[in-house]
Amino acid sequence: MTTDTDSAPDIGAAHRAVEAVWRLESARIIAGLAGLVRDVGLAEELAQDALVAALEQWPAEGIPANPGAWLMLTAKHRAIDRIRRNERLGGKLTLLAHELETAPQGTPAEFDDVLDEGKIDDDLLRLMFIAGHPVLSSEARIALTLRLLGGLTTEEIGRGFLAAEPTIAKRIVRAKQTLAARRVRFAVPAPADRPARLASVLEVLYLVFNEGYSAMADGPERGLQILDGLAAEPALAGYHHLPSVRGDLLTRLGRYGEAASELRRAASLTRNIPERTVLLQRAAECDARA
Repeated sequence: MTTDTDSAPDIGAAHRAVEAVWRLESARIIAGLAGLVRDVGLAEELAQDALVAALEQWPAEGIPANPGAWLMLTAKHRAIDRIRRNERLGGKLTLLAHELETAPQGTPAEFDDVLDEGKIDDDLLRLMFIAGHPVLSSEARIALTLRLLGGLTTEEIGRGFLAAEPTIAKRIVRAKQTLAARRVRFAVPAPADRPARLASVLEVLYLVFNEGYSAMADGPERGLQILDGLAAEPALAGYHHLPSVRGDLLTRLGRYGEAASELRRAASLTRNIPERTVLLQRAAECDARA
């Protein structure tokens, strides 16, 4: 694994980097793992195992050049270890081992290349519909989606529900147990079933949208200050989500020239063509308003 070795980051810097990457990438990591192991609860556990490994290793070894890719590959290794201990899932060991053995050595590809780019959106959509499955209560569907796709902690979810954190934790555990017991397939529902399932998904998305406007309660200026602290980390200089978010905050502050520059920088760093197109369009809009 290639890391920035000029100077090892302090513990605080590494932990801030872990938190930032987790917030941005956890949904895609969990969705990608769920597509492999076909178990949402197990996928989240594996992702959390990778998060713990990052908290332990990054302060000592340095922040990886591609933090999201590091988390995904680490989670896949955890998947192999778990499968070896679980004969019920033994048939998937060969598939995961072959994928890791045939992956390029050294510095990993950009995170968008670690997961099949054409499957990312589909995996996230499948995860949305699983978390919003009608076998779960309305409260369980909302809590599980906020946890898996929103990347919120049980404390944050509890605040939204005006409920105690242990209550939310138990609700999420029971929801995952129910999905496993009912053997809910990791798949987008058939067209005929989608209308009945869509309402709960849209309800959750609305709540996630509102929660996002809160990590904005003190205004974009404060958000920019927090982000600048992360952007100063050399290892995250090539991480396209950071200039993308920075461009959005600068736009909200009316600093359109700076925003356009950040959005173009984000576009140059991503290999996802649709995302690059959107970023460049937003940069052009900022240029026109500058």
